[in-house]
Amino acid sequence: MDRAVRAFLDVLVVQDGASPQTIRAYESDLAQFQAFAGARAQSRGRVPLESIDAALIREFLAARDRQGDKKTSLARKLACLRSFFRYQVKVGRLPISPAEDVRAPKLPKPLPQVLTKDEAGALMELPEGPQGETLRDRAILETLYSTGARVSELVGMNYEDLSRSEGVVRVRGKGRKERVIPISQLALDAIDAYHAQVGVAPGASARRPSDAGAVFRNHRGGRLTTRTVARIVGKYSRQLAGGAIHPHTLRHSFATHLLDEGADLRAIQEMLGHVSLSTTQRYTHLATDQLLALYDRTHPRAVNPGEASVVAKQKRTR
Repeated sequence: MDRAVRAFLDVLVVQDGASPQTIRAYESDLAQFQAFAGARAQSRGRVPLESIDAALIREFLAARDRQGDKKTSLARKLACLRSFFRYQVKVGRLPISPAEDVRAPKLPKPLPQVLTKDEAGALMELPEGPQGETLRDRAILETLYSTGARVSELVGMNYEDLSRSEGVVRVRGKGRKERVIPISQLALDAIDAYHAQVGVAPGASARRPSDAGAVFRNHRGGRLTTRTVARIVGKYSRQLAGGAIHPHTLRHSFATHLLDEGADLRAIQEMLGHVSLSTTQRYTHLATDQLLALYDRTHPRAVNPGEASVVAKQKRTR
């Protein structure tokens, strides 16, 4: 199974353009499954693919559940195994996939956390001062909120991706798919102020050639990592009443605020890079809940505070 796993991971990298995070997660999941299957077969990890069936996969997931894995983690492990065994069928190593008949755990669908418009505006103003790092942080916050980009897309931005004349930026999303999205003048001005202060120009020297065109860099000139951006967002958002947020919260806030202002759902889908419209539609529920909460708080003829929104929610879920 070792050779089959390595070939599968190589395909994910070369052909599918999977992110490093996805590769690490799948490699870990497959290693766990291989160790479990090897222990059951007492074969020190050398498990023939043909010997794996749906019952073994169910036992593996049940064992991980007993060890405290979250349902989201279990669902990802099953998705990994399904993808792995589909590939084995595709290349002719197996006639059918043993993972197809294994039912995925039912996951809750909580609404995403979003900032209010006032909170988002306040967050943009928190990085104060003329220092290069502060100007960079403000540019990061403005760019995340004005584009709705994923944090991985933000750190991957290069100078050549920005078009100031058209007010757009090209980003590379999941599976290396490119899309062009609007970027606000405030974000562009913040990026320009950051670059002017630190003296970074297109093609400036960097430790690695791949970092030479990076828009956002660390103090050593290297491209920022997603973890660094998460720390930056957390650092400033802790000063808000609601506490620290993740960069993805700005993406959710971007979509919800556009929807609140009447933006077309299809246009939001394009800007976010969602493959399915159903993924984008969750923001309609969020916007409706916010509208109902506002009604309950402010309308003089609202029933009891919160009661109308609860009733409406119940009707929508029936």
